[in-house]
Amino acid sequence: MNDYIVSCCTSADLSKEYLKSRNIECLSFHYELDGVQHEDDFGETISYPDFYKAMENGADTRTSQVNQYEYEEYFDKFLSQGKDIIHITLSSGISGSYNSARLAMEVMREKYPDRKIYVVDSLLASSGHGLLADAVADRRDEGMSVDEAYKWVDEFRYYYHAWFFTTDLTFFIKGGRVSKASGFIGGVLNICPLLNMDYMGRLIPRYKIRTKAKVIRQTVDVVIQHMEGGADYQGKCFISHSNCPEDAEAVKKLLEEKVPALKGKIQTFYIGTLIGCHTGPGTVAVFFKGDKRVD
Repeated sequence: MNDYIVSCCTSADLSKEYLKSRNIECLSFHYELDGVQHEDDFGETISYPDFYKAMENGADTRTSQVNQYEYEEYFDKFLSQGKDIIHITLSSGISGSYNSARLAMEVMREKYPDRKIYVVDSLLASSGHGLLADAVADRRDEGMSVDEAYKWVDEFRYYYHAWFFTTDLTFFIKGGRVSKASGFIGGVLNICPLLNMDYMGRLIPRYKIRTKAKVIRQTVDVVIQHMEGGADYQGKCFISHSNCPEDAEAVKKLLEEKVPALKGKIQTFYIGTLIGCHTGPGTVAVFFKGDKRVD
């Protein structure tokens, strides 16, 4: 009943070791660094610190989503072995990869009419995308069938949250998510924006906060406000960061102080090269299960 593939893409920003421990398969995105294409390979070819250092030094970065034919090839290797699949994609609010995966799914359903394949739009990014895939793996391990797990994730993906802040607006400006004028003023005033992903999986600026210390406190307060059970939260919590481990540790420490059940249980990961191409260094994100995202 539960012998099926749970899968995601490297945009889920989980470590290779964690994915293996949870029996989650993963498909790699690609990115370019100064015109040279690389596989988003968990920092093996280019370490995460070296990648972010190159960005700080002015390296040009670009990303390319997985196309339909890459998804077809990836899905085929599991379906041909008699396995069913639930694949969790990066949010359609920031990437076209979900559409490519759905097109591939339709082709695979025609090719393997006796197999089941589901593609789910996570409406999340980075380790939030990963947290949702992890939750599906939990449902599989609890004995849910592939159909039951799909119905569960299709409903409960709206209850998983992504809140994040940045202390460096450079690459948000470059990517057009922050205007040059706002970025200039933000830099002068030392503003650290706090954003989240809405119910459509879009990045939405929520607060403009001056100084890193204040945005760390505000992030933790907002996270607890939305957590399932508030300060009594008993679920999983992931943190990811783009080469600012001290900031991530500060958020983690404060969360553990205010949510005692999380002490020693928060998982911390790097924001990988795909998402990192757009955030640049200086971003910290928190992911958890909470109230339903409705706006």
